Amino acid sequence: MPSARSHTADILGGGPGGSLRRSLSLRDLIVYGLLFIAPMAPVGIYGALDARSHGVVPLVYVVATVAMSFTAYSYARMIHTVPQAGSVYAYARVGLGNGPGFVAGWMMMLDYLLIPAVAYLFSGIAMAQLVPEVDQWIWTAIAVVVTTALNLSGVRRAAVVGFLVLAMEILVLLVFVVAALVVLAQDGPQRGWLSPLTGDRAFSMTALLGAVSVAVLSFLGFDAIANFAEEAVGGKGSSARLVARALVWCLLVTGVLFVLQTYLAALLSQDSSRHLAENPAEQGAAFYAATESAIGGWLETTVAVSKAIGAAFAALAGQAAASRLLYAMARDRRLPRFLGSVGLRTGVPGRALLLSAVLTMCAAVWAARSADGLDRLVSIVDIGALFGFGMLHLSVMGYYGLGRRGGGRPAAESGQAEGGAERHRMSVLRDWVVPLVGLAIVVAVIVTANREAHWVGLVWLVIGLVALAVLRRRDKRESAAD
Repeated sequence: MPSARSHTADILGGGPGGSLRRSLSLRDLIVYGLLFIAPMAPVGIYGALDARSHGVVPLVYVVATVAMSFTAYSYARMIHTVPQAGSVYAYARVGLGNGPGFVAGWMMMLDYLLIPAVAYLFSGIAMAQLVPEVDQWIWTAIAVVVTTALNLSGVRRAAVVGFLVLAMEILVLLVFVVAALVVLAQDGPQRGWLSPLTGDRAFSMTALLGAVSVAVLSFLGFDAIANFAEEAVGGKGSSARLVARALVWCLLVTGVLFVLQTYLAALLSQDSSRHLAENPAEQGAAFYAATESAIGGWLETTVAVSKAIGAAFAALAGQAAASRLLYAMARDRRLPRFLGSVGLRTGVPGRALLLSAVLTMCAAVWAARSADGLDRLVSIVDIGALFGFGMLHLSVMGYYGLGRRGGGRPAAESGQAEGGAERHRMSVLRDWVVPLVGLAIVVAVIVTANREAHWVGLVWLVIGLVALAVLRRRDKRESAAD
């Protein structure tokens, strides 16, 4: 009979090392990405975007999808180059060097630990509204425990349950679409049919782009798919193609869903974008208000329940991605080595999962018990991901543009010698233009973030640089000893 200690080791990993299991199909990868983003992600910020964009929220999401496609393209290129867990951390290591790689992973850690905390908190808030006798922080903690246990049971089982939850969310979205179409066919729209694309007041390109800088945050999470590169079925080459396809499909599907639901919400809304701009307190509930007034309270409640369950499983996907990042960095001895172990029975990095769950629960429960906890958490949650996206684009330029792939000539020079002007132009486009445009978009979004987010990001970066200095001193000592 195995002892309790050996059973625990089978689940969490008995020591450094081990490998992840290749069991995720294309569908599973897309499910993880869609869960993390959430099919109805625009619900909470629809009112703010409507006010800010002068009523062109669907157009905002069209532009935001195009903007995020530059990041998706850079991910797809680097996934083929480095089909490993760790995502941007691994890409920056080969494209920029070990030091920038550590910094990229460190900053992404902030994103992967805080985004699940926000999702858990949203779930707790929604459940507390449905069952007010139980405090929201208790619901938040319950959501953390349940999803952590599911993640620990194995990536395949978590993916199957996640698929069922995602199917429920899409079904609720489909009910909303059908009900909205019936109401529009019977009663007509509250705004003009084309107003969601042209605006319900004077069109402003400045207002549109300002709203896009907020809307791109709705897509944060699709990149988490890259962390499962070592768990996709097939060999390294085929698994890389699978992950890249899943990432692109996830972006396209969410883009279509976001445009569709915000277009219908705009047509149903009785409040103009000017009214929402003049009454900021009404912006958060604008989507629900449009649904209730046009369709009925039953659908509002259905959407709220779906958001409560969906938020918890968005956190499940985020927690899984965070554990893979911690695992990859620990495997490379950039974090404590005990995090770089994989359970023999489950094939998941159990210790990294538990650490990410504990840190996430602390942040989520703190925010749930603080009067302004949600606002403060949301204000800083995106800075790590945006910094990571910037490092991703720099990695493409470093690896392909500057020729870090083996120390040879820059890709553009090599292409010019071998294939002439056309090959050179394509190299410049792929290796410089696309990542530079993506980097510019990321920088623009970072600039629009609030001051508290800037300060938190700066403090976290400084801590990471100190940790990097300590690691380099350790590496030098070990190298000298050898």
